[in-house]
Order: sequence, then C-alpha cells, then structure tokens
Amino acid sequence: MEALKEGARAVVGLDLTPAQLAAFQTFAQELAEWNARFNLTAIKEPHDVQIKHFLDSLTVLKSLPVGPLRLIDVGTGAGFPGLPLKIVRPDLKLTLVEATGKKVRFCQHVAEKLGLEGVRVVHARAEEVGQMVEHRERYDWAVARAVAEMPVLAEYLLPLVVRGGGFVAQKSKDAPAEVQAAEGALRKLGGTLERLIEVELPGVVDPRYLVIVRKTAATPRTYPRRPGLPAKQPIH
Repeated sequence: MEALKEGARAVVGLDLTPAQLAAFQTFAQELAEWNARFNLTAIKEPHDVQIKHFLDSLTVLKSLPVGPLRLIDVGTGAGFPGLPLKIVRPDLKLTLVEATGKKVRFCQHVAEKLGLEGVRVVHARAEEVGQMVEHRERYDWAVARAVAEMPVLAEYLLPLVVRGGGFVAQKSKDAPAEVQAAEGALRKLGGTLERLIEVELPGVVDPRYLVIVRKTAATPRTYPRRPGLPAKQPIH
C-alpha cells in the first residue's frame, strides 16, 4: 500500500494509520479475488487499484465538511468512493446504492470483513431510492463517481439531500463543460454550483475534478422521474 500511503499524504494531506492501510490491503485482496469470478471492475492491476480506486475515492475528503455526516454514495459499484471514505472517516453514517446484485453482495461482504459499522447497502436504482420516504432528503451529502452526466446526476442526487447539504460528483476533464450544460437542471432541482476542485492523481495524465453542488431549495416531488427517464430525457 506504499503508493496509496504516499499519494494520500501528497494529494489529500492525510497520513494513513497502520490500521487503515491494513484495511485497504484487505479490501484490495478481496477485490482481486471477487474480480476473478465476477468481473466487478476493469481496474485490476494492484498499483492502479491503489491510485485509481482508493486514492481517487479519498480525494472527496477535499470537499466534505468535518464531523459526523449522513452520506449516501449512489451507483457505488464495488464500493467507490464510499467504502474508502468510511475507512478513514468512521464517523460517517454511510449508505451505498447499487443496482447490480453481485456488486451489492461484494460491498456487503467488504463492510463485514473490515468490521465497518454504520454501513447500509441498498439494492436499487437511483431513481427508486430518490422517491423512498426513508431516503428522500435524509442525507447531509451525496457522492457519485463516473455514474452519469451532470444533468442526470443532479436528478439522482439532489432529492436525497437536505436543504443546506449538497453533493460531490467526481468527474473527468470534461467537468467544466458538463457543469455549464447542467445549469438549467440544477436550477429546477434546487441546486447551486458551489465550486470545482481540480485533482491530480500520481501517474494519471488527465486531470479530474470534484464538482460541489449545494442544495439551496427544495427539490420538486416529481423528481427523480421513473427509472430510465432521467438518462433518456435529461433536464435542460
């Protein structure tokens, strides 16, 4: 875990403890074993897992406030960025949302294997979760990585967070253009762009961005729309 250890210090200003590094080592081992059977992620080389999965997830810490938070990770896949954040921020009350059963089972397995408390894994689509009473406007912050274009992502995430909270979208080099295209959607859904943070990962050429959106008004009850519709007909 040397690449992760050095990267966390350089990029996030975080000194990972021996216990945290051991947790990431176990996480990496479990990911490799499950990947051999279920093909959970295309990133499989150990060094790439440390940088492109673990460290990339930890960059979200640059935008999250300190202190206990109710955090929901939508479209988490194999647990990114939610589970790495939970390893270093045990005060997070974490909900992971994933529509693919094998990935749900993997996230549940890793949370149990690492003894992470306060982690819930929901097997559902983002559009469904956003209309559930137990999830709608129940979270301080939402996060998502490589899930959808910004107008679609805003429809997934803003219904889940309380007014005054917000969401963090991890995006590629096209983030500034995506944000500009999402202005209308954010306005309709009660969100306001707060800032973009450029992130550079060691050995990764293209820059990445954290897009931070604050929820400043209530999201209309009609959103999110039924499954599939946000992606087919994005809000303008």
